[in-house]
Amino acid sequence: MLVKQSTRPAVRRFTVTGAVGLALLAAGLPTAASDGTGPDLSRFYRQKITWSGCKGDDMPKDLQCAKVTVPLDYARPKAGTLDLALARYRATGKKRGSVLLNFGGPGAGGVSELASGGDDFMGLTNGYDVVTFDPRGVGRSSPVSCGDGSEEAAAAADGIADSKNPRSVLQQLEKAATECAKHSGPVLPHIGTVNASRDLDVMREALGDKRLNYLGFSYGTRLGAVYAAQFPKNVGRLVLDGVDTLTEPMSEQGVAGAEGQQTALDDFITWCTQDIACPFGQDPRDARQQVVQLVGSLDKDPLPTDFGEEFTGQDLVGAIGQALYSKELWPSLERAIAQLVEDGDARGVLGFSSGGAALPFRQHAGGGLVDENDVPLDNLPAALMAINCADDPDRPAADRIVKDLGRLRAEYEQASPVFGRYRLTELLMCYGRPKGTDFIRDQVRDVHTPKMLLVGTRGDPATPYRWTVETARRLGSSAVVLDNKGEGHTGYASSKCVHGKVDDFLLYGSLPPTGSSCGPEDDETPAT
Repeated sequence: MLVKQSTRPAVRRFTVTGAVGLALLAAGLPTAASDGTGPDLSRFYRQKITWSGCKGDDMPKDLQCAKVTVPLDYARPKAGTLDLALARYRATGKKRGSVLLNFGGPGAGGVSELASGGDDFMGLTNGYDVVTFDPRGVGRSSPVSCGDGSEEAAAAADGIADSKNPRSVLQQLEKAATECAKHSGPVLPHIGTVNASRDLDVMREALGDKRLNYLGFSYGTRLGAVYAAQFPKNVGRLVLDGVDTLTEPMSEQGVAGAEGQQTALDDFITWCTQDIACPFGQDPRDARQQVVQLVGSLDKDPLPTDFGEEFTGQDLVGAIGQALYSKELWPSLERAIAQLVEDGDARGVLGFSSGGAALPFRQHAGGGLVDENDVPLDNLPAALMAINCADDPDRPAADRIVKDLGRLRAEYEQASPVFGRYRLTELLMCYGRPKGTDFIRDQVRDVHTPKMLLVGTRGDPATPYRWTVETARRLGSSAVVLDNKGEGHTGYASSKCVHGKVDDFLLYGSLPPTGSSCGPEDDETPAT
């Protein structure tokens, strides 16, 4: 499953399987479709979805596709519309409705993820149509793009800590933000989780469900929590796996992310050094230092590639970070790093990268679905930036950034000598964009909903377990925590125990008792 992937573009985009707006969000907070307190949204809620076979050579034959129409601006529903791409596997057992999936990112397209990883969810078809979607600004749903702005912003942010004139770097970031606005079209001012949650409620009604049944991964847990706060009476069975923070500012999120990735890297190195083929030898302490040296060497003297771009140490950090999301990828990562170290060949590690250079983007002012081949290659990092920045109310001025830069760099490098600089770069990417909404930080709390299941994984490199505990406490008595004592990002796809408990809840309403846990997948100890 995808999570907060880096906004730094790699040399080219490679497929990853696994699973800012420049204006303020719409002022009005959500109201029900017909409660009489807001604009009339009834035409959106009353629409019927028409399903047909998905187009594309790689699409499974039993996967169906459709679209749902939502307002561009919920405060002004007559100002324009957007079509959102949907996909589903139909229920095979006695149908009790639909379960909606969000695979995270933010910026992950649900349709392509379900097409490539649908096997993990076939058990849910015993009672549900299993449905996913490309959120607004993502995939085929009016995708955002930054053109060359992503590369310009990443290059500028990479060098700000070492720059003798950081203010000039900040000016470059402002210029990059303008490029994003130019390439993204009318959806950009209306992107973000507050509006995506409202889209979820339109989908729920259009699918014919009285309540939303939902399984969200990583960023998808933020989306699920926002929905619970916006539409508590419409909540059905909600599962949040790999729980995101609702309160920490992006600066603290970056430190936590660096710490989590460093822990996962240390675990990988310990595993690697037990293998005679490990390119770093058999001493874990020495191996950790070699990784730091390799990153520094590539930053100082990048490798040329077949694509005409250079492969830097920060590109390597991004690739390693992707591979650490799943322990199943560790053998491939070991071989790829050996190829790099021994032969100077970066093709193996490039396979883990997820950024990309943008293709020219033809804007669709009408908000209709775009053809799959017209989705910009930088859509994932561009959407990640746009959504995270639109959800973040903090926007320090240039004077504050310059003043805090030294302290921030020290904090990030202390959190991780490998991932610190990379994560600091991500923090700066919202500069030049207006402040986002404060709804999530201020109002997503003490929800009055049916019980929901929160899954936290102890060895998660992206969403630390403490976020699960903190978010559960914030959401209140409705939240039940399942402690997954395993490794990797999220638990559903990697732990049979987690998988079973999530399916039991979604299908039968059977919740594990408070304090339940799942042991490591290679541990024979039964779950409690």
